[in-house]
Order: sequence, then C-alpha cells, then structure tokens
Amino acid sequence: MTATSIPARAELVLPAPAKLNLMLHILGRRADGYHQLQTLFQFLDHGDELGFALRKDGEIRLHTEVAGVPHDANLIVRAARRLQQESGTTLGADIWLDKRLPMGGGIGGGSSDAATTLVGLDHLWQTNLGEDRLAALGLSLGADVPVFVRGRAAFAEGVGEELQPVTLAEPWFLVAIPQVSISTAEVFADPELTRDTPAITVRSLPEGGGRNDCQPVVEKRYPEVRNALITLNKFVAAKMTGTGACVFGSFPNLADADKVSRQLPATLPSFIARGCNRSPLHRQLETATRK
Repeated sequence: MTATSIPARAELVLPAPAKLNLMLHILGRRADGYHQLQTLFQFLDHGDELGFALRKDGEIRLHTEVAGVPHDANLIVRAARRLQQESGTTLGADIWLDKRLPMGGGIGGGSSDAATTLVGLDHLWQTNLGEDRLAALGLSLGADVPVFVRGRAAFAEGVGEELQPVTLAEPWFLVAIPQVSISTAEVFADPELTRDTPAITVRSLPEGGGRNDCQPVVEKRYPEVRNALITLNKFVAAKMTGTGACVFGSFPNLADADKVSRQLPATLPSFIARGCNRSPLHRQLETATRK
C-alpha cells in the first residue's frame, strides 16, 4: 500500500517504531507448539505513524486500507476492540495509518501498530489500564506486542513475552529490505530450524547481540535474503532481524551508514535509523503529558 497522510482532524498522532532483534536463539519447542526463545530487542527512530480521533458511538473505524488484510482482521482494529472489552469504555475511534514499514519484514510493523493503538487509545479514552494490563492484552494479539507496549529495549525469554529491560549502545543502523514477505509460521515450522541452542544469561550477551538461529533457514528458502546479506556483508557485519526479511548492520555514526547506503543497488531498498533504548512512542507521549 502507499503511504497515507494523516488528516488534520486526528486528535492524537503517534509513532509505531520499528524494532530489531539483535540476536535470536531458539532453545526448544514447547508442548503447545510455540518455541522457547531468547532474543534482544532494540527500537529504531523510524516506523509507521497512526492518527486517532475520538468517536462517541463506540465504532472502531480504520480509514486506511491494507492490501490483503480485511478491516476487522487488522491488528489495529483488533487491538482497539480488545481495549474496549477490557476497559468497558463506550467510546470509539477513527484511526488512520501511515504505513512505512514493510509487511513480513521482521521489524515489527504489525505488532508495533497494535501496541501504539493500545497505548494511544488508553491515553485518548482515559481508560488508564496501566502498563501490565496493556502488555497482557498485547500478548493476546502477538508475542512481540508487549515489548512495544512497555517501550524499553529488552532481553526477552519465553515466547518473547518475559522481558528484562537492558541498556544498550545506540548505534546507527542501515536496514536493507529484500523484496519478499516472509511467513513467521513457515520459518518456525521448518524441520531444519535449530531448536537446541543452550540458554544464556543477560550478563553473557555478546556485544552487539549475537546470532539469529532463524537466519540459515531463511537464507535457504529465500535467495533474496541471502543475496541481501552477501551484499551488505561487503561493507559491515550483517545479520537478519526476527524471521526476516530485513537485514541490518550497525555503524558508529550517520555518515558511515549513509556512505554504505549509497553503494547498495537500487533493487535493494534501505533506510537508516538510530537505535533507541526508549521507544519513540513513549518518549513522545511523556513529552506531551508534561506540557
């Protein structure tokens, strides 16, 4: 879909930032089919943007169409309705989405949109559920939603919902976007996926994260991702985020990241963003609240 400007009548406009998995280890598969994992999340100062306006009739209306996703199935709409149910509010909302993050890219677009909806409407509706209840609602929508709700860089365990805040270096990242959408379910179902990586502690994390157990599977299944890694590795140590497709490298400053981005082929879109230990969503809301 093309980017959509958010109309002036939106009462609240908030970012839905991207995230990177700086490492992703698969420890095993649970009896319920989910995978036990350890991962390291950091936010980026780049992402989607959502606009919200209050409705008195209780209706939830997302005015931006997302190709291939029916209105009622969109995580934004589902998040808003879950918040209505949990809080008992009779209020509704008009919602607009300026979609900048690729779908199926492994940088958290849908999960971040859902979290911004929960946090934003909790603020707009004054339902005041608190971070813990919002994070629990988020987990019912997707394993990555709670980290966006809480808004702190974190070492995550379980299925990704057991979060331990961490303070990391905040380098500049060059994120390349292979032109393919990857199914997380397919990656986790692959028989060749490593599922026996030994657990580590947050204290033993290697600087810059570590490896991604999903990367070999994705490289084998998707040549677009393999080729992007080969290209980026010519300039910087590159790895994949989440279950892909996006790949990234880190740089000490913007100038170095920009120099490499200009050498990437036109067939490999990319963006540059700063790593953030505090989510841009929460920084913006805290600033607005203090005014």
